[in-house]
Amino acid sequence: MIRAALSLPRTIWLLGLISFVNDAASDMIYPLVPLYLASVLMAGPKALGLIEGIAEAFGSVLKLVAGVLADRLRQMRWWVVAGYAVSGLVRPLIALSTSWLGVLACRFADRVGKGLRAAPRDALLTLSVAPAQRGLAFGLHRAMDNLGAVVGPLLAALLLALGYSLREVFFWAIVPAVLVIVLTLLVREPERTVLKPKPFRWNLSDQPVALRRYLCVLALFTLGNSSNMFLLLRARELGLGDAQVPLIWALVCGVAAVFGPPLSAWSDRVDRRRLIVGGWAVYAGFYLVFGLLPATPWLLWPLFAGYGLFLAATEGAEKALVADLVPGDQAGTAFGWYNLVAGVLLLPASLLFGWLWSDIAPLAAFAFGSACALAAALLLAFWVRPASAA
Repeated sequence: MIRAALSLPRTIWLLGLISFVNDAASDMIYPLVPLYLASVLMAGPKALGLIEGIAEAFGSVLKLVAGVLADRLRQMRWWVVAGYAVSGLVRPLIALSTSWLGVLACRFADRVGKGLRAAPRDALLTLSVAPAQRGLAFGLHRAMDNLGAVVGPLLAALLLALGYSLREVFFWAIVPAVLVIVLTLLVREPERTVLKPKPFRWNLSDQPVALRRYLCVLALFTLGNSSNMFLLLRARELGLGDAQVPLIWALVCGVAAVFGPPLSAWSDRVDRRRLIVGGWAVYAGFYLVFGLLPATPWLLWPLFAGYGLFLAATEGAEKALVADLVPGDQAGTAFGWYNLVAGVLLLPASLLFGWLWSDIAPLAAFAFGSACALAAALLLAFWVRPASAA
């Protein structure tokens, strides 16, 4: 696997490095937003659900638009440059927010940047490697992303330990953001077969049946897969200290970074669906236990490590499966649909999760997420079959 990873094209490694630095900047801030809302702005789970739901939903619509336009214009790299630049420059402005509406505006702009870059970047990855290396390529990219998500929280924890305030930590995230912009300018456009673009339809009628079914299953899973910020908020509620919250998120990302490449590479040799089904089953058990867990802070560490295994098993394999289900000249559009479904459903998912948490109990919210994940795993195993397996 190591030899195969080293043989991957320059574009794969460069996009991985960009994701590493970008996530270091992002995750200096991301795990601290729930703390900032709760302790500084005095906002609760409902506000968090609204912020994350609106930001992710709108950004996901842009992912589809950017993916379709990138396919039709035969241009990928400038979408990547613009997307990373918008997110990197806006993200630190959360420090200037004096209410949860300010946080919403910054998170909204951050997700706009992600919406611009996500589908074109995934299409770049798809077009830069052979089909037999897709799992490894996406796994390596996600591993670099997760390594950045380890470095970011550790930097945040260090700055907090040195006496910096939450707002000051947010401002420091501008440094890696500028480096990301410089790196994106080095990305090259991939070579691709020039075909006449197909007319775009909003009803998915021109997409393969297996992809349509996969998107339906993904929608069900996402309905119970609310923002990870709720996990961090729950950890704090169960007794984890403010300085430990970024550390436990670093643990999640570290586990995902270590196990992501081998598990994703394994998906190149077996049915990818099995790996995803197993990951979703782990997620279902994790959420149920997390809802039942008493205030026992030390148990949070192995639980969050298990969540990292779920991410390692699914992040690369889910995207590689999308690439398997469509022709290469439709990759941008397919990833646009994938990101649209995964993101738009986060709005009702986060609103519902926040409502169940606040008005009933945290257990109700986590049990609902667990049930959705288990149902989605069963549907993926028995209903979604790629054309080659039918």
